[in-house]
Amino acid sequence: MIRNASLLLAGTIIGATAAVTLTQVPSLIPGVAHAAVSDTYRQLNLFGDVFERIRSDYVEKPEDSALIEAAVNGMLTSLDPHSSYMNPKDFKDMQVQTRGEFGGLGIEVTMEDGAVKVVSPIDDTPAAKAGILAGDLIVALDGEVIQNMNLNQAVDKMRGAVNTPITVTIQRKGTEKPFDVKIVRDVIRVQSVKSRAEGDIGYLRISSFNEQTYDGLKDAIDKLKADIGKDKIKGYILDLRNNPGGLLDQAELVGDAFLDKGEVVSTRGRHADQNMRYDARPGDLTDGKPVIVLINGGSASASEIVAGALQDQKRATILGTRSFGKGSVQTIIPLGSNGAIRLTTARYYTPSGKSIQAKGIDPDIQIVQELPPELKDKITDTKGEASLKGHLTNEGGGDEGTGSQAYVPPEAKDDKQLQEAIGLLDGKQKNAAFPPNPATAVPN
Repeated sequence: MIRNASLLLAGTIIGATAAVTLTQVPSLIPGVAHAAVSDTYRQLNLFGDVFERIRSDYVEKPEDSALIEAAVNGMLTSLDPHSSYMNPKDFKDMQVQTRGEFGGLGIEVTMEDGAVKVVSPIDDTPAAKAGILAGDLIVALDGEVIQNMNLNQAVDKMRGAVNTPITVTIQRKGTEKPFDVKIVRDVIRVQSVKSRAEGDIGYLRISSFNEQTYDGLKDAIDKLKADIGKDKIKGYILDLRNNPGGLLDQAELVGDAFLDKGEVVSTRGRHADQNMRYDARPGDLTDGKPVIVLINGGSASASEIVAGALQDQKRATILGTRSFGKGSVQTIIPLGSNGAIRLTTARYYTPSGKSIQAKGIDPDIQIVQELPPELKDKITDTKGEASLKGHLTNEGGGDEGTGSQAYVPPEAKDDKQLQEAIGLLDGKQKNAAFPPNPATAVPN
């Protein structure tokens, strides 16, 4: 398929509500000539009048650039929850996130008691080679105390140009005093795919879709074949739970990885150049072995594209709870030195022609997790796309989704959805939805 644009699905989860965007990043911005309507442009005088009144009479002197940015963002966010303005820093951060690589140290971190806590060092990165350990507290960077920074500021400071040094001050349990470690930054690739053997079953977890995802998936499948034995593998579990999205072309490739033929996804917009269809190429990386896909209320956009494709093509059984329901496409339009805008321009559809917008993907087998006592009185469901103010409605009409459970137990033994999938692939559990019947797949 020839295209002049790459597609991106960027996701954020805020609190218990996921807001995910499917984004198109064009190499060329398509121009559509529209006749200027004089009345419309006269309305722009209103903006100029208000702008000048604020500048001259507001109680404190405002910053002009902040006023313009707020006005632009207000105009975009009034359209739908996924259109917005990105200032230059936000735009740069989005590009780093979707590239999946950056100059840095190679550690996963969180904030704890005013210090940055190392969740885990990534294998074969500068941090791991320098001896940084999970549980270490980073209390200073190049002599600057972390307590005066938030997590984003600390992460920004740890990232930087490849081959540049940074001195990290570590407080380690069992060590009396903090100590310094000098680390030289290198290219860090975000691991969006993790895998492990569950007996004779291959478990594949995709946490997001970035530029490294398909290659990571291919490598993980190859490793599982080598570890378990190509002929011994009973099947695969593809875990897309709480995956908020990422690059659409990677979602297409991931769906393609499990298919030999047929449509993966299509998009339809206001203009013909926004209508596209992606078809799978010959070659199933999993050799036709049974597949179960895990989804929940935090699975959105790119995750829903993969789940919807494998469900409609009867290649996999979908297990878990209903997905988030984000089915619109945004175009990222760069504004030079002024950042970029994210504008909703199309909807995407599963191979059966179904829009999941505000509805989500319904699993073939619904399994709700058991909550631990400390969470039983707390909200563990996402509210879904339909709960977002100003969301696009589903063209097909009907009832919209209301969100679903997004809790995943930290221990595999307590994970009902995972254990059900293992039981089905092992043959210890039976369900009419597994395996799916290929004869009922959508026509292509």
